[in-house]
Amino acid sequence: MRVLVLGGDGYLGWPTALHLSAVGHHVMVVDNFARRGYDDELGATSLVPIAPLDRRIDAWRAVSGRTIESCAGDLVDPVFTHNAIERFGPDAIVHFAEQRSAPYSMIDQAHAVYTQTNNVVGTLNVLYAIAELNPAIHLIKLGSMGEYGTPNIDIEEGWLEVHHNGRRDRMLYPKRPGSFYHLSKVHDSHNIEFACRTWGLAATDLNQGIVYGQETEETRRHRDLSTRFDYDAVFGTVLNRMVVQAVCGHPLTVYGTGGQTRGMLDIRDTVECIRLACEHPAGPGEFRVFNQFTEEFSIRSIASMIQRAAGDGASVVMIDDPRVEAEEHYYHAAHSALLDLGLQPHYLEDTLVESLLSIARRHRHHADASLFVPSVQWRATASPVGPRAHTLVA
Repeated sequence: MRVLVLGGDGYLGWPTALHLSAVGHHVMVVDNFARRGYDDELGATSLVPIAPLDRRIDAWRAVSGRTIESCAGDLVDPVFTHNAIERFGPDAIVHFAEQRSAPYSMIDQAHAVYTQTNNVVGTLNVLYAIAELNPAIHLIKLGSMGEYGTPNIDIEEGWLEVHHNGRRDRMLYPKRPGSFYHLSKVHDSHNIEFACRTWGLAATDLNQGIVYGQETEETRRHRDLSTRFDYDAVFGTVLNRMVVQAVCGHPLTVYGTGGQTRGMLDIRDTVECIRLACEHPAGPGEFRVFNQFTEEFSIRSIASMIQRAAGDGASVVMIDDPRVEAEEHYYHAAHSALLDLGLQPHYLEDTLVESLLSIARRHRHHADASLFVPSVQWRATASPVGPRAHTLVA
């Protein structure tokens, strides 16, 4: 297949591109390198150094004999988006090209507006390009389990059978997201479903849980193939952050009571889920939703697991939750579709040392403990204007 990976320089986009190339697909990556710019803005950096995209592509060609094409540009530009898709002629498009951090979207008005403009407009441009060029292209869009929020009922895979006043209907599962970032994902989902229903497009919405880990079979083959390892309080997911805290001798910071429960999966399972979705496409007019995670954990249980695995007396400290969220809640989400397609999961307790702790120990000299501290407060409304905000939007 010809697979276009949007956001192919990012944490998950890059290892996905490698994985698809390794199994024989012809891959092109598109990126505007905004994620690298966020590091400059925030004064943060990946724990594991990452190479520029051209060097990554050269390293992959050297170790695999396979070529990955690349194209630099911004999906918010409709002309660029149309031309990139027309030039490559993909069978499938894997769409990672969005601002992916909830805290980043909550910094202030400018960051909220940027997040929604970048994410929603970019996806709309992709939908229009597919409809105009080739409606048979299968769109695989990375959504988020955070779209659902924490309802007091079971979470289904995207759709819900509703019985009301003696009638029944099948409708999109109601969403209650917890940040402007997650809201952008909800808007994407509704726009994609509308395009499938109206234009006959084929799409798979992968509502992904929290991804942990940094290495895949492909990225291990050369240091220039490494992907990011974010551990800061803005872009670092909770597992990655706590593991780095543990190896640095810093207390593991738990927000609130730690009863927040989330679906999670290993980065190796992420890239395999995307391969499975590519190779088993949705049909014309079909908007299907897969909940992409393998296990559910509370934040408290994650901290306890890391304490046991680290084995060096790591302590845990509860801090005020900077977010507005339920700290204790019911959580049970269906996630069988990808398992039915053949996913063979990695489980955290079996792989924590290998997938996270050993990598964090190897690179802990790059860690900056000041980045552990949450700096974004959901209840605060920071100034919406200023030189950095204007630079960001530009």
